[in-house]
Amino acid sequence: MKHDYWALPEARLLADLGATRAGLSSAEVERRQRELGPNSLEPRRHGRAVEAMLTQARNPLAWLLLFAATVSGVVGEWTDAAVVVGILLLGSVLGAAQERRASRAVDALKSRIAARACVLRDGVEQTVAAAGVVPGDVLVLSAGSLIPADAVVLEAKDFFVTQAMLTGETLPMEKRPAPSAADATLAERTNVVFHGTSVRSGTARAVVARIGRASEYGALAARLVLRAPETDFDRGIRHFGYLLTRVMVALVFVVFAAGVLRHKPPVASLLFAIALAVGLAPEMLPAILSITLSHGARAMAARGVVVRRLSAIENLGSMDVLCTDKTGTLTEGTVRLERAVDPEGRDSATVLRLAYFNAALETGLSNPLDDAIRERGEAEGLGDLPAKIDEIPYDFRRKRMTVVVDAGGGLGRLITKGALERVLEVCDRLRGDDGEPGALTADALAALVARFHGWSAEGVRVLGLASAEVTPRRTLEPSDERSMVFEGFLLFLDPPKAAAGEVVRDLGRLGVGLKVVTGDHRDVARHLAASIGLTVEGVLGGREIAALSDEALWHVAERTTIFAEVDPNQKERIILALRKTGHVVGYMGDGINDAPALHAADVGISVDTAVDVAREAADFVLLRNDLDTLRAGILEGRRTFSNTLKYVLTTESANFGNMLSMAGASIVLPFLPLLAPQVLLNNFLSDVPAMTLARDRVDPEAIATPQRWNLTFIRRFMVFFGLVSTAFDALTFAVLLVVLRSSPAQFRTGWFVESLATELLVALVVRTRGAFWRSRPGTALLVATGAVGVVGVALPYTPVGAAFGLVPLAPAAMGLLLTIAITYATTVEAVKRLLFERLSRR
Repeated sequence: MKHDYWALPEARLLADLGATRAGLSSAEVERRQRELGPNSLEPRRHGRAVEAMLTQARNPLAWLLLFAATVSGVVGEWTDAAVVVGILLLGSVLGAAQERRASRAVDALKSRIAARACVLRDGVEQTVAAAGVVPGDVLVLSAGSLIPADAVVLEAKDFFVTQAMLTGETLPMEKRPAPSAADATLAERTNVVFHGTSVRSGTARAVVARIGRASEYGALAARLVLRAPETDFDRGIRHFGYLLTRVMVALVFVVFAAGVLRHKPPVASLLFAIALAVGLAPEMLPAILSITLSHGARAMAARGVVVRRLSAIENLGSMDVLCTDKTGTLTEGTVRLERAVDPEGRDSATVLRLAYFNAALETGLSNPLDDAIRERGEAEGLGDLPAKIDEIPYDFRRKRMTVVVDAGGGLGRLITKGALERVLEVCDRLRGDDGEPGALTADALAALVARFHGWSAEGVRVLGLASAEVTPRRTLEPSDERSMVFEGFLLFLDPPKAAAGEVVRDLGRLGVGLKVVTGDHRDVARHLAASIGLTVEGVLGGREIAALSDEALWHVAERTTIFAEVDPNQKERIILALRKTGHVVGYMGDGINDAPALHAADVGISVDTAVDVAREAADFVLLRNDLDTLRAGILEGRRTFSNTLKYVLTTESANFGNMLSMAGASIVLPFLPLLAPQVLLNNFLSDVPAMTLARDRVDPEAIATPQRWNLTFIRRFMVFFGLVSTAFDALTFAVLLVVLRSSPAQFRTGWFVESLATELLVALVVRTRGAFWRSRPGTALLVATGAVGVVGVALPYTPVGAAFGLVPLAPAAMGLLLTIAITYATTVEAVKRLLFERLSRR
């Protein structure tokens, strides 16, 4: 394929690609797919197991442990080195196995909503997976299409493409079927559509020249790390990591320095300090996040919500404002044409016939209003269509669309429908009672607008219809929409869903405020809100939004319930304004004009019947277009968030207390309170039950309101419960040294058993804010906790325990240590509720 393919004449281009205007044969497509592979930006993938192990290897804590093992080996401490490496490998294999299973499950869900493309194959239009597109395929493109590959335009009609992601142009660019210069830049290649861009308006056919990583977007992706916007939860994880890093660095420095000053073996002190740092860090958090999120994704799929981006699940649970259009979510989505009337409001067969011609002959983006017109026209027997001469597609600036039909006598007839205001602005006459056009006077215009407002206040969607005779020519432009005759109104009904009111109230009880963002007139939106019981605090129109600065919109948006008559850019501004004021904002949309807002929202939500560009921009895709499905998804998102937070709270509070105790003991005692392998083994065993948290039960009050990542709360929780843990650790040290008079090996064994038991027990206590006996843990968590507890008590009496330096304890000593652990858990339960309340208020 010639490098500057955009400069080739069409015949040469098709010959080089081995293609025709009718597309490829199925057999040729299969051959090319085998030869070239999938149309994907991703490089050929390793096996799942290899990928999962590579993910584990990128964990910086794993490298820290590997460094510790290397130091041990260099100084001849081969046993310590082997133990550290063994624990590292065991943890990595376990985490990799869980992540591999999670990734396979999520990929299976995503395949249900994979991008599609319309192509010509065997001479007929077919919808295929975008990943199966090959060079030589002929794409059939229309408004809303997501372009799956770099392709050269063969034919086009008012065809505009949004390609800012590649070229930086803020406005859609028109594409035409004519070769560009060989040295043309991306922006100058007016005959090429690029992978990853989208069609804003018009129609076209284009032959695919390059796919996957060979496309311009693929080349960019290979040079840059393209990252999705950081979610609120991701930001919390990052800040949590900064907090732990500061504590870990301080801990390593203090413990190592103290050990050297007290003339303890430097290597052992360094290993112990590193082990303490690793013990403080939740090294299994990445694996547990992956497991928890994938389990949440599977649970949400069962409720009709497919997750496209796992990290957005917690954001769905954190969402406190949902912005949505009304059609199909609050309404039935089955729009019907109720009446076609003349300018006086009388039923008119002429208006219905003209509207039917317009809807039946247009080839742009399909929409419910055109479907309703065609359905009504076919029911009325209006099957015979005039010859179509041309079409001026709909766009969001004009808010109208036009078809041109043969009117006989060498004349054509423009038939235009669209938003009433935009139709009236190209009219200077209106159809009179006698069927003849008369002047559109100021009084007549006022009467038309008054009728429009009256219908809108009753919840009726109103479009205007106009026509004009023209002399046909090869190509018509939007500027030809002028001096038209206003023919009448089209009145549509889309009743509210029966359950919409209850769902709105349910969302309110869940702490999610609903805002309607629509292109419809404000009176229509206000009527709908009243019919479903949505309290309207304020209404803001598109013209008013345009007049507001971004700063002014920040203040107004929060107090507004209905945003009406808005354009796509204004939808994005509304979302950004709400986010700026501290809200976690969800946006639900399914049209091409919704893509910018879906990108801007914390939580982008679409439906599986949405246009390609909207579905690909969304974080979640609903298999059923209703808010009740979304409500179920919100609850599942909160369960996922809650179970993730359980791991962080229980692990860090116990780890912080234990590590603080050991750090202090290492300074005071003449020997190390635990050996580095024992610290790592303790940490590993306590993490095993956490692997089951994804399936743990969640208390109803934990999912009753939006949840945010509160680093201040986590820090205070960690410190307070850590200090409580440290107090009991001090008691344990006193019992071991004063009462039991333990040797260093017995001290380490006793401390190992007690610290593991306290961490297991406190996890069951603080996983709920209520009384722990009233909140039954998940079966898997309960079984795993019991099993690890038994292993921890039995380990000192086994050869494996001996390899870690553990020694058998007398039954009385073991019983005394377990009594301390139970007393600690009882104390935590006694003060827990008060502490939760105090910490949450701060």
